[in-house]
Amino acid sequence: MDAALLLALGLLAQSLCPSAGVPRLRQPRTLYPWRRAPTLGRVRRAWVIPPISVSENHKRLPFPLVQIKSDKQQLGSVIYSIQGPGVDEEPRGVFSIDKFTGKVSLNAMLDREKTDRFRLRAFALDLGGSTLEEPTDLEIVVVDQNDNRPVFRQEVFTGRVLEGAVPGTYVTRAEATDADDPETDNAALRYSILEQGGPQLFSIDPLTGEIRTVQVGLDREVVSVYNLTLQVADMSGDGLTATASAIITLEDINDNAPEFTGDQFFMEAAEAVSGVDVGRLEVEDRDLPGSPNWAARFTILEGDPDGQFTIRTDPRTNEGVLSVVKPLDYESRERYDLKVAVQNEAPLQAAAPRAERGQARVSVQVRDVNEAPVFQENPLRTSLAEGAAPGTPVATFSARDPDTQQPQRLSYSKDYDPEDWLQVDGATGQVQTQRVLSPASPFLKDGWYRAIILARDDASPPSTATGTLSIEILEVNDHAPELSPPWGSLCSTPDRGSGLLLGATDEDLPPHGAPFHFQLSPRVPELAQNWSLSQVNVSHARLRPRLRVPEGLHRLSLLLQDSGQPPQQREQPLNVTVCRCGQDGACLPGAAALRAGGAGISLGALVIMLASVILLLLLALLVALLARFRQQSWDKRLLHGLQDDLRDNILNYDEQGGGEEDQDAYDMDQLRHPAELAALGAPLGRPPLRRDAPFGRGRPQVTRALPTSPADIADFINDGLEAADSDPSVPPYDTALIYDYEGDGSVAGTLSSILSSLDDEDQDYSCLREWGPRFSRLADLYGPP
Repeated sequence: MDAALLLALGLLAQSLCPSAGVPRLRQPRTLYPWRRAPTLGRVRRAWVIPPISVSENHKRLPFPLVQIKSDKQQLGSVIYSIQGPGVDEEPRGVFSIDKFTGKVSLNAMLDREKTDRFRLRAFALDLGGSTLEEPTDLEIVVVDQNDNRPVFRQEVFTGRVLEGAVPGTYVTRAEATDADDPETDNAALRYSILEQGGPQLFSIDPLTGEIRTVQVGLDREVVSVYNLTLQVADMSGDGLTATASAIITLEDINDNAPEFTGDQFFMEAAEAVSGVDVGRLEVEDRDLPGSPNWAARFTILEGDPDGQFTIRTDPRTNEGVLSVVKPLDYESRERYDLKVAVQNEAPLQAAAPRAERGQARVSVQVRDVNEAPVFQENPLRTSLAEGAAPGTPVATFSARDPDTQQPQRLSYSKDYDPEDWLQVDGATGQVQTQRVLSPASPFLKDGWYRAIILARDDASPPSTATGTLSIEILEVNDHAPELSPPWGSLCSTPDRGSGLLLGATDEDLPPHGAPFHFQLSPRVPELAQNWSLSQVNVSHARLRPRLRVPEGLHRLSLLLQDSGQPPQQREQPLNVTVCRCGQDGACLPGAAALRAGGAGISLGALVIMLASVILLLLLALLVALLARFRQQSWDKRLLHGLQDDLRDNILNYDEQGGGEEDQDAYDMDQLRHPAELAALGAPLGRPPLRRDAPFGRGRPQVTRALPTSPADIADFINDGLEAADSDPSVPPYDTALIYDYEGDGSVAGTLSSILSSLDDEDQDYSCLREWGPRFSRLADLYGPP
């Protein structure tokens, strides 16, 4: 498109649409944007087409804007078109062009606040669709109208300012906006205050919207909050308007001093009590409640030299609460006249008036009451030696009655004495012991015993005082030290080993214990010749041999003494096992048994051995008693009446005779050859009683003469067997556990009592069947067929 022809379009646009209003032309002017100016051998510059202006909100639609033409073809042989926003781009359908005449029209109302200008491109084509000219630009500017009211950014603006602020003090700022063109008067805003609800104390800057104070007189106690009505208008204050509110709060300053509601206050307080409230002092303050400008602080100026009263502030009511912090004494002073003052926690402003009643008088009358007795020394501490005998004085725990104007009689008693150790005189308060206190008492803590004593007057109602009596139990040196342990071992030669380290213990507490003194017994002077004893520390000493001493157990005697006053001493034996040592000072393996044996004869070992012997004797006595009980049960034939299975009893045996060492239960001489008996020279006396035979049931044995010839030996043995089988005081000799010589060549023949005795045929074994299946078989063997 020839740019030189754009000039005609620009000139026509400026003539049709002036920037101040709406075009007045009924028909659009014709522009030849592609017409070229005559040239003299060179190309002229392209014309600049000015924007086409159209007012927003134009209602006469469609409205012709402009007509474009190309001079390349005759009328009717050119096709025109436009493209861009408002045509084929959003918002669509705002503009249109007649493709044959080139007339551009406005088809919809424009809104400058949405789109302030449109940029279109115009095209000229021949009937065949070929481009006749280069495209040219069309710019349509939307002219603003005052169609938007200004809007405040907030509906309510808030501000705070101190009461009494000077004029010109900044408070807050109001802000508003206008959607119209800010380059025109349509958006030229002006601020104003429509209403203040009282004197004109505030002003607003019409251009910036800043609100400031304009005069003095802001008093929070008169008006604490101001409500202002604000207005903003466009067209520099002559156009459209909007309103908003401004809430201005006055901040409190301490411009009012607190004051007492009265000049004199009267109160009453009981004596002998503390930590109680006496009364309240009422004040008033016009400043903001709850703030430091309102909170009161009280001071006692006069009348309380001992500091017996204090005044605190009630944070809820701001009243002063008078309290007693030290007990009052009616007998000393019956009345107190106090001078008190009040002020705020925050300092008072210099310009504020002073309070007329910032001070007041408070009269406190002391009321006499029955006071409790007072112990002169509480707690009372004293000491007593341990093991004190009953009746030993401890202390006199007396009290006095503060009520001097009404004398009363006092009585004393115990309130806490867990061991019931003490006795208190009810009239004098004298304390003494009534029994011996055990050192192992659980109520003896770190050597101190604690008791509580009561003192009561005889008033109505009576008053009671509580006193604590602490008694220190003094340690007495009543125990001597002892070796721990009283044995040990060392090498037999002085140059081997480190000797025997000896220690001592003492049941007494310091200072009656260590350091201990170790010494060889002076009663045995020869000990010092073979042994040396040297002190190692306060509780240990070292024993060494002076010369080579024999290996084995040596019993030494040592004298130990503690450091108490007076000192206690003990002479104690020491069992020392001396062994053969190697180069390292340790006992050699060959000396281990000797060491163990020597150590075994110590006192502990002797006690264990003695206990074992006593236990064995008791077991032997128990076995004898059980054997006697079984024999009596057999003699009385009680086996038939037993309900339990007796097989468990039959299976237990304590004796099984046999052997040459068993000579107590069986007389083996009865089975020996008479010649052998004669050679042995053994007396033929009465054999001992059988252990299973009842006492007193044995028949006396007739003394038999020894056979004089070998022919009489068989008869001698047979008679003896028969007598043994019939005598219950001796054991039967058919037991399989007892044997004597019965080999070939024996003149005795068979010794079986089954064949040699005829008395078994008369015995009844049927009772064995009642003992169970096992004894039934035995009864069948021995019983009659």
